[in-house]
Amino acid sequence: MKSEPNVFSIDDLKASKTTYWSGVRNYQARNFMRDRMKVGDRILFYHSNVEPIGIAGMAEVVKAGYPDFTAWDPKDKYYDPASLPSKPVWYMVDIQFMKRCRSVIPLKRLKENPALKKMGVVQKGSRLSVQPVAPEEWKAILKFPEWD
Repeated sequence: MKSEPNVFSIDDLKASKTTYWSGVRNYQARNFMRDRMKVGDRILFYHSNVEPIGIAGMAEVVKAGYPDFTAWDPKDKYYDPASLPSKPVWYMVDIQFMKRCRSVIPLKRLKENPALKKMGVVQKGSRLSVQPVAPEEWKAILKFPEWD
């Protein structure tokens, strides 16, 4: 899951302990949260739009996909008049802080790792805020020395 640290960082998640992951307005990313993310799934928390961009920590899904209620509030920046409580368009999950990396695992190092060559985040033009991570990719990432 990608977030800009000036909007919501791994340290913000650590301070709040748990949060809902709202505001995703991309159908493919929505589908991942709605259909594939389950309670207990681990998440790589990725900082984007900052230097260095990369993996900043880990979280866990504590509530599976449910309608994103921010889409129904006209005062919310994620408001979408096409989404209704009776027919929601957007979904979110709740996540809980697990751990922070000692330092960010930079995208450059992810791209250099042969085990991660098919990982979504290293693909040219990859912009999705929520992407799946294959089990073999997860294992390779946990081998980086930045984890405690």
